Amino acid sequence: MRIQTPVHGADPVRISIVAIPDAVISTLSGIYDVMNAFKIMGATAAEHAPAAPFDIEIVGERPGPLDLASGVPISVQRGIDEIAATDVIIVPSVLLRTNAWERGRYPRLVAWLTAMHARGALLCSACSGLFLLAETGLFDGKDATVHYGYAQTFAATYPAVPIHPERVLMIAGRREELISSGASMTWHDLVLYLIARYAGSTAAQEVARLFALQWHQDGLAPYIVFEGRNDHGDSTILSAQQWLATHFSVASPVEKMIKRSGLSDSTFKRRFTQATGLAPIHYVQRLRIEDAKRRLERTEASVDEISWQVGYEEPAFFRRLFKRLTGVTPGAYRRRFRIPDFAR
Repeated sequence: MRIQTPVHGADPVRISIVAIPDAVISTLSGIYDVMNAFKIMGATAAEHAPAAPFDIEIVGERPGPLDLASGVPISVQRGIDEIAATDVIIVPSVLLRTNAWERGRYPRLVAWLTAMHARGALLCSACSGLFLLAETGLFDGKDATVHYGYAQTFAATYPAVPIHPERVLMIAGRREELISSGASMTWHDLVLYLIARYAGSTAAQEVARLFALQWHQDGLAPYIVFEGRNDHGDSTILSAQQWLATHFSVASPVEKMIKRSGLSDSTFKRRFTQATGLAPIHYVQRLRIEDAKRRLERTEASVDEISWQVGYEEPAFFRRLFKRLTGVTPGAYRRRFRIPDFAR
């Protein structure tokens, strides 16, 4: 298969993929291979292949071998001191071993990222790569996305960056030059977006077809598992949460929680919202929908039956709520997340 390369100018777009010891090999190598599809497939498919639209290299603090987070070594092709200008910088996923990001470990890289941005480069993060880019301060006040599993850690580390972990791709900045992709495999969306931006939508479609990539058009809400906050220090509310974890499907659970707490209606609701970030009824809804997701994944029960099992007598209301909280219908969720028959 030969990918048709559109006319994009005399010079290829320079892509710099940043390698640091925290980087995840699968994301880094995947981005490299997919964006190199024009060069790889074009060269093997025709004797006189068109010029590839991208010139891609792996860059780092210094050239040479580098062990990544998994222990797999890669070769850094050029050190940042050799690079005076580039067009697109991509920081791939990083692994937070202790669920924390230690700031200030890469001052030379941060300074280089800032300088390249000032010279016109796009700054892109895949998944948790935003932790490094955020050290530049360029994302402060700019909407971004990050892996939902790291969302709380990121918010605590960089409170000035508004994050939307349910979003697949966020594009910000006056030049649309600050780009972030969400959890894990949404680097597919980032790469396809960059190909469409520089080489055209047809080229992006052909690359997607070649690698069997799919846009995450429904967002990431279906993938996010709800876990209520329990580090708030309010023992009364924590006790209510613990009771609710196994009683969310009973009739009128909010009223029963309030009665068990011994607090007034208004006091309980105020303290619950302050402690968990959600009003009691919204917290109940999240628990019920999370349980419904597991039932859709693991049982043969009908949607109407699951609606009743999690506490809703009106299946139509349940369907609307499920779609609002997850972004997809219960039927679509089941089709996406159930283990296929051939894998059972």
